[in-house]
Amino acid sequence: MIITVTLNPALDKTAFVEDQLKPGELNRLNNIRIDAGGKGINVSNSIHSLGGESIAVGFAGGSSGEELLALIAKKGLKTDFVRIGGITRTNVKVLDKGGQLTELNESGPEISIAEWEEMEQKLSGYGKAGNTIILSGSLPPGLAKNSYQKLCAILRRSKSKVFLDADGEAFKYALESGPEEVPDFIKPNRHELIEYFGIEDDKNISEIKLVELCRSLLCKGIKLIALSMGKDGAMFVNKNGAWRSPALDVDVRSSVGAGDSMIGALVFGFEQQLSDEQGFALAMAASVAACTTDGTNAPGRVLVDSLMAKVRIEKIG
Repeated sequence: MIITVTLNPALDKTAFVEDQLKPGELNRLNNIRIDAGGKGINVSNSIHSLGGESIAVGFAGGSSGEELLALIAKKGLKTDFVRIGGITRTNVKVLDKGGQLTELNESGPEISIAEWEEMEQKLSGYGKAGNTIILSGSLPPGLAKNSYQKLCAILRRSKSKVFLDADGEAFKYALESGPEEVPDFIKPNRHELIEYFGIEDDKNISEIKLVELCRSLLCKGIKLIALSMGKDGAMFVNKNGAWRSPALDVDVRSSVGAGDSMIGALVFGFEQQLSDEQGFALAMAASVAACTTDGTNAPGRVLVDSLMAKVRIEKIG
């Protein structure tokens, strides 16, 4: 069973400006759409569109929380949310003619001790061998910066697999546990990886150096690093080797959710027992396909399969 966890979900309002976003001036928005947002929810969408199943877990509160749950249900996804006293946030994402994305994200509602304890208990119930728990996105106010670290430890001790997609201190804390408590899989982007290692000048980091950094994380107990690199594609590193996958040239409509689609495809591939290269190709195709859809819509399986035929997976070590 796959369980996705979104501790700080949102209503994602995506809009377009005709030319470029002009700070300090009036900007007229058009083609506005509202989606159930949050990285874990996006992952569940991706898994569903590929033909798999998952349970989306998270916090929801207020009228926007009810709208969020209604939008998730409309997509046919299973949910198991903790209801909270605060109000689920709304994020605004503005795309210009050139595809440049500007995001205006609220911080989210504060989570009480009782609400967090209810979430811990719920996730502990899902923690067992055979389950994969995906922890992704920002932490809402009220939660300690080591909250993901604690959840990883609880879930790993229960023999479930854990996929973490976080950044900043939440990411750093989670990777500083022992080999039996760190996440099994992670998906940092290039900047997040370099920031974790305290490297200030990241412009001249070579591919060889990136592989070296990823392999040092394998020594911590992590089993797979999926490194997203934007226009440079992606890199995948596990005990069997290192692979690169160049980016595909597509008409980008929105990059929102591309990394989440990659995670969804990777975990779906684990369940389907795909080989390393098959799984990485599916993940890359799903990520690229997500860039061609509006809002946070997950791409359909037909589109993903058509792009998968064009994906190149090159072993580099």
